[in-house]
Amino acid sequence: MYFEIPVNDLQRAVKFYSAIFNFTFEKEIMDGYEMAFFPFEETKSGVTGALVKGDVYKPTKDGVILYFKTDSIENTLKKVLEYGGSILYPKTLNEKFGFAVAEFEDSEGNRIALHQDL
Repeated sequence: MYFEIPVNDLQRAVKFYSAIFNFTFEKEIMDGYEMAFFPFEETKSGVTGALVKGDVYKPTKDGVILYFKTDSIENTLKKVLEYGGSILYPKTLNEKFGFAVAEFEDSEGNRIALHQDL
């Protein structure tokens, strides 16, 4: 699977996601769009994507929600606040299925979610 997260300021978004998840991005310009690619690990999930700036890319809190796995929702949300994001949905446990979730607004205005195994 491949996903794209729309951004208004690519540098700001790269700084935000690098700080929150410790990602290293590879920047490219493709078809006139500024892109910063998330790391791709073929041996793991096969899922990757990019932060993308361009006229057809509009950050939003509506639509599909991407869930990023984390070992600690609390620690991740602290970083979100520290780097200019906001909490939209606090950590909520689902003990029946053994996980917790939370949602935040990133530096660009997108709704992003977190998933943590209990």
